[in-house]
Amino acid sequence: MSLPADIGLQPVHPTLPVAIQVGNADVTAHPAVRDDLLAIVRAYGSMYDWAAEQPQPRALRGRAPVYVATLPLSGVQVVVRHAWHGGLLAPLTGDRFRRPTRAPREMQRSAALRTAGIPTTEVLGFVRYDAGLGLARVDVVTRFVDDTADLGMVLAGLTPELDGEPALDATIDLLRALAQRGIVHPDLNVKNILLGRRETGSTYALVIDIDVVDWDPRRSATEAMTRNIARLLRSMRKWRRQFGCELTDQRLTALQQAALDAVAET
Repeated sequence: MSLPADIGLQPVHPTLPVAIQVGNADVTAHPAVRDDLLAIVRAYGSMYDWAAEQPQPRALRGRAPVYVATLPLSGVQVVVRHAWHGGLLAPLTGDRFRRPTRAPREMQRSAALRTAGIPTTEVLGFVRYDAGLGLARVDVVTRFVDDTADLGMVLAGLTPELDGEPALDATIDLLRALAQRGIVHPDLNVKNILLGRRETGSTYALVIDIDVVDWDPRRSATEAMTRNIARLLRSMRKWRRQFGCELTDQRLTALQQAALDAVAET
């Protein structure tokens, strides 16, 4: 099924909320949670330090622990992530980023993708802490989506409530939505796709870590899908080597063909 031609084909560039200075930090947040973030930074000095002290409803992990907490004033449940560099230079660069950091782009991309009908998590705000020499450390605050698991966990059989085949079908639906808008995710992997179940019982997929997406409406759906599915398949093969998932080469080839067929039909 193709998406409506008049909805979200062009990237939008939402205006970010005005940053508010708090000591050596600046807070950018959606109005619904702004007072929470300001109060927490004033009291604790860091969103991440505050979140680390809260009771955790479930374990989340990225390059470093990721915390789930409920904001005290608004009652919104959020994920608080401290940004770290990856790659070979990570031991040198650590958690220091050149300003303005990637956080503003991530918040804008989140809003733009959601406006375009792409399922992704909602970035509610971020806090940057001055690290000198034009550098900053940053915490990103995202609305928590309950009862989800990443594709890697599903493929490894660690989520009995989510089956592999419906999860892969939902993943193809997500990839088709991205491809129809000319969106390429250069870091698409099994940890960047979240799966959940609707009240109807059907499975849905969300894409995360979207600050790096390349959105070009002139790009053909076939090109976008080819690049995205190739990147995801590399990740799935790596995941298979690490965890012994039951993903044969034939199944992966069939998945690739199904993904390409999905955009050929539009």
